[in-house]
Amino acid sequence: MTAAPRSARTPGAPSRAELIADTAIALLAERGMRGLTHRAVDEAAGLPPGSTSNHARTRAALLELAVRRHAVREARVLTPTEMPGLTDGPEALADAVALALHCILTDHRELLIARYELALEATRRPELRKIYDAEGRAFREPLVALMAAAGSTEPERHALSLLAWSEGLMFSCVAGSFHAEVPTRAELRNGLVELLRGALRR
Repeated sequence: MTAAPRSARTPGAPSRAELIADTAIALLAERGMRGLTHRAVDEAAGLPPGSTSNHARTRAALLELAVRRHAVREARVLTPTEMPGLTDGPEALADAVALALHCILTDHRELLIARYELALEATRRPELRKIYDAEGRAFREPLVALMAAAGSTEPERHALSLLAWSEGLMFSCVAGSFHAEVPTRAELRNGLVELLRGALRR
């Protein structure tokens, strides 16, 4: 699919840079890190040869573009638009987190697979590690605030526990031993309630 000229774009359509980044993410999920090249992005996105190089001249620049775009897209899925009743107890928080986790596990598995590819690459590229970690703080800091609002007396530690539980579950259900068994939203909620009751002492 060839991207429309800038002047002809419909409202809300991705920009050329976003199209390139989205295609890079799709390629990472489909082919892995070795399958991500400037030429492959051009071909998969239906862009003229050299288009990707014009926006991201080096592989490092292309990876940075993918990491930043990935963080934006994942935040749309994992960040609930409303968090009602947080002070009512762990059940309210569990409901919201379970909904977000179930959504990404059922409808956005590509994002998770791409994230694991990028995370592994970040362990080998210090410059990418800085960007990856900076984008990750956009999730960590709100989660700490969320735990504090829910009544945690140690929000940093409890946020880490919740994050580790969620990360482990997502990996297991996408690339690990439970990859063929996606938990239901109710099952996710039950696990979260058990975790949060202990953290919040309720």
